[in-house]
Amino acid sequence: MSGGYRGKHVSGSSRATVIIAAAAVLLILAVVGTVALLGQREPGPGAPERPDVSRQPDVSAGALGSISSIQQPDSSTQADPPAPLPEAYDFSQPAPERAAVDYSYFRDAAFVGDSRTDGFMLYSGIGAGRNLTSNGLSIFKLAEKKALTINGEAYTLLEALALEQYGKVYISLGVNELGIHNDARFYDSYCQAIDAIRAVQPNAVIYIQGLIPLNEGQIEEHNGNKYGLTNEHLRVYNDLMKKAAEEKQVVYLDLYAEFVDENNELPEEASRDGVHLKKDACKQWLVYLQTHTVEFDTLYPDGPPAAEAAGPDTSAADGSASE
Repeated sequence: MSGGYRGKHVSGSSRATVIIAAAAVLLILAVVGTVALLGQREPGPGAPERPDVSRQPDVSAGALGSISSIQQPDSSTQADPPAPLPEAYDFSQPAPERAAVDYSYFRDAAFVGDSRTDGFMLYSGIGAGRNLTSNGLSIFKLAEKKALTINGEAYTLLEALALEQYGKVYISLGVNELGIHNDARFYDSYCQAIDAIRAVQPNAVIYIQGLIPLNEGQIEEHNGNKYGLTNEHLRVYNDLMKKAAEEKQVVYLDLYAEFVDENNELPEEASRDGVHLKKDACKQWLVYLQTHTVEFDTLYPDGPPAAEAAGPDTSAADGSASE
C-alpha cells in the first residue's frame, strides 16, 4: 500500500508541473502579442513620424556606384577649355631678350646699313645673310641714290631689296646723318623707309637697330670730328627711331644700351676711330642679335599693317657725312 501511494503522489506532482509550464508559456505569448499589437498602432497626435524604412534609398555598393556614375560628368565628352590668347607684342619697347638662335636664322636676312654694318658682316663671323651696305648710305636717299652695285649694275637700296624676298630685314642707318640737325626730317624719312621696305618685303620681320654709341675722343683724334658727330644727338636719333618703330609696328633693337659704358659712350677698346667696331665688338653685336629675335606671327597674328605710300622727298641735298 505504501509503495502505491508514493507512485500516485509523484504522478500528481508531474501533472502540476506541466500545467504550470503551459500557463507560463501562454502568459509569455500573450505579452509578446500585446507588444506587437502596440507597435502597429498609428502614432497619436504630436507623436514623431516614424521613418518608412521601406522607402529609404538603396545605399548598397551597387546603388552608390550608379549614383556616382550619374552625378559625375563624362570627362571624355567635355569640351576643352579655349586656348589663352597670345599676348600682343609691345612695339613701344625694345625687343626682349630670349634664347639665342643659331646662325642659320640669318640665312634669309638682309642687312641694310652703312660702313658700320659692312664691318659687322665682315668681322662678326655671321657667315649668313645678304650684305646690302654702302659707305655713306643715308636714310634720306634710299629711293633715289644708286648706292649699291650688284653684278656690275647700280641699284638703289629699295631696288636691291626688291630683287628677292627675305624673312628679316635689319636696318642700321643714322650715323652719317648725325651732322644734319633736322630731326623732323630724319623721323619722317625713317617712317617712309619702313613703309617702302614693307611694300617690297611684306612677309619680313623688320628690325630697326638703334645706333651704337660713339667715342667722341677717338673721333676727335682721328679726323678732328669734322662732321660734328656727338652722342647727345645720337641719343635723340635713337629716340626718334624707337618712335618710328612703334608707329610703324616694327621691332626696335636697343644696341645703344648693349654697348654704352659708364661714361655714356662707346668704350675705347671697342673701336679704333670712335665709330667703327673692332672684331670683338662685332661679335658682341652678333650675340645681341641672336638673343633678340621675334617671330613674324608673334608680331602680326592677324597679318601685318598695310604699308603706306611714301611721299616724294622734296628736301634739299642730304648733306650726310661720307665715312
